[in-house]
Amino acid sequence: MSVTIAVPTFHRPAELGALLPLLLAHADEAGDGFPTSVLIVDNDPGGSGKAVVDAFGDPRVRAVVEAHPGISAVRNRALAEAGTRLLAFIDDDEVPHDGWLTRLLDTWLSTDRPAAVSGRVVAAFSGQLDPWLAAGSFFVRRRMPTGSAIDVAAAGNLLLDLDQVRAAGVRFADDLGLSGGEDTLFSRQLHALGYRMTWCDESAITDMVPPERMTRRWVLQRAWSHGNSASTIRIRLARTRGRAALARVEGVAGGAARVVGGALRWLLGTLTRSLRHQARGARAIWRGGGMVTGALGVVYQEYARDGDGAGVAEASA
Repeated sequence: MSVTIAVPTFHRPAELGALLPLLLAHADEAGDGFPTSVLIVDNDPGGSGKAVVDAFGDPRVRAVVEAHPGISAVRNRALAEAGTRLLAFIDDDEVPHDGWLTRLLDTWLSTDRPAAVSGRVVAAFSGQLDPWLAAGSFFVRRRMPTGSAIDVAAAGNLLLDLDQVRAAGVRFADDLGLSGGEDTLFSRQLHALGYRMTWCDESAITDMVPPERMTRRWVLQRAWSHGNSASTIRIRLARTRGRAALARVEGVAGGAARVVGGALRWLLGTLTRSLRHQARGARAIWRGGGMVTGALGVVYQEYARDGDGAGVAEASA
């Protein structure tokens, strides 16, 4: 059964060049039972990522340029280009651990072939982490026993059964391509339609955190973005106008509660000199604010390329 490893890329030629031989090593490890190729989907209209692939010169690796901006367009292009039943997503700034792909495949087989298998993400830093950030545990990702059923998955380390994805008719929402949350909505829609998703704790990748993300400002902006996406996605998943209206109310009320609770926790941390309470309290404030704005129809464009930073869109059911 054939496998495609899909790598979205945008203006990271050095990282992509370092990743390609690692991916081919994983393809070799998968063996004849799972013949594997690598697909690079370059979101740079100038083709900087494709140029890396062309210079690499291995027939098992090919690249296509997806000029429409945003990660959703790139991921949807990967779904369309893959001529295989199985597709494994990994990002261009990630490094796969030993057994990354084979563990995903083994779990897919041993758990009766679910629609998706999600693996671990481990953060690595280019320098000393601010104690405030370390105390907040902001870069610590979830873990659970292999085989656990899940209802949401990130796409940074994700195996998809494309036969089931195509049967479900689920795609990545194009209008979330510059805001983030497209993988959360995609996986929640898949789950809502009755398709199974499974966790694989043995499959891991390292997310290389650059210096510009090792700041309090970036973490708090990401908290706002996640809160904004949470409300937007809840509204999208509502199946009637009445439920969508309720989702909006819940987003405003829940976000406001987070702001108040976060402020109290931040104050407690300030009084007790607890960095953890200060950090987690501040994050709750920003996430709550994002939830409120998302419920009101503002979609935060975290990955906007025009410098605007945010846009406004109507969140509908």
